[in-house]
Amino acid sequence: MNDPQIHPLAVSANPHHTLRYVRRIGTVGLALLLVGGGLRLAFNFQEAQALQERTESSLPYTVSIVHAKAGQLKRSVELPATLRGGSETTIYARSAGYVSAWYKTIGESVKKGELLARIDAPEQEQELAQARAAREQIKVRLSQARQTFERWDGLRAIDGVSQQDFEDKRSARDQAAADFLAADANVKRLEQLEGFRRIVAPFDGIITRRSIEVGNLISAGGKELFAIAQNDTLRLSLWVPQVYAGEVREGQEVSIKVNELPGQKIAARIEHIAGALDPVTRSRQIDVVLPNPERKLLPGTFVEVGINLQSGVKALVVPANTVIISQEAPRIATVDGENRLLFKKVKLGRDLGREIEILDGIAAEDALVANPSSSLLEGAKVTPRELASLAVARKAANGL
Repeated sequence: MNDPQIHPLAVSANPHHTLRYVRRIGTVGLALLLVGGGLRLAFNFQEAQALQERTESSLPYTVSIVHAKAGQLKRSVELPATLRGGSETTIYARSAGYVSAWYKTIGESVKKGELLARIDAPEQEQELAQARAAREQIKVRLSQARQTFERWDGLRAIDGVSQQDFEDKRSARDQAAADFLAADANVKRLEQLEGFRRIVAPFDGIITRRSIEVGNLISAGGKELFAIAQNDTLRLSLWVPQVYAGEVREGQEVSIKVNELPGQKIAARIEHIAGALDPVTRSRQIDVVLPNPERKLLPGTFVEVGINLQSGVKALVVPANTVIISQEAPRIATVDGENRLLFKKVKLGRDLGREIEILDGIAAEDALVANPSSSLLEGAKVTPRELASLAVARKAANGL
């Protein structure tokens, strides 16, 4: 039975009840301690993260910087070409007939006017003889007409003949004179055609082709007879691309490299330059003259021509990874004197692969950001760090 005199909080005299009560109190206290410790750890972690973020945000972003270098105003370009004779021509016949003989063949040197071949044309000889005979007939008639006119001129002075008869004799004389001139011109034409049967060299050179044999029937202007080329002076034509077209000059020296002559570069000069670009190829033709006194080089040889170019544009060259390509305009991130970012719009020149020419927008002393991050903002504080290799190169260039 419960004793109404005992306080409800009084410890029971039963030892088992007391032990359970103590364990329960200890478990509750331990749980409270664990919960409190976990909350404290979580709070400390959040505080540490917030402190780290505040610290990082207060520190400047480190960027690698490089510097532009002066572009090379002098550069060279190599273009392929084919050598040709200083003068080259293909020889054709002006007179029809049969080849009776040829005197020069491929590889032989010839002088101007030297006989190369002869053509026989018997019908032309007969036509020439007939024309000469007709001219002699007209010459006799002209002589008779002149004598008759002189007699009638004397008779007319004493009024021995009528004026009409006198004028008829004058007309006969003049007509005979005109007929003689026409006959003489025809003879000279046939004589010139006869001279064309002698095929001669038009200039000093070397025979590069012979296309005839004895007995071949030749028509005027038909079959090719010989090809001749001047080989003591050679020429070549180049087509310079538009990007270099304004940097070549007449009289400029060029170097010619022949694969068969390794290590040798032959000097030549630009003789003529076209006054316009070819609208199809967008290139400019230039002619180069190459002296060949020893005749070592042959017409038709493939060569490479090196041209030293002189650019009038003073451009800066920067690493390609400094240029930011955007929809508006190309930009470059720079670091000013207060270590703040400044984005500058630039005008691009030639793409040189790992480097790019900058025509306008930056100065040589500007510090350029290499590989700029997309998170960089205008005016942000940064810590510039010059790349070691570029720093060494700049010191070497400055003589430090």
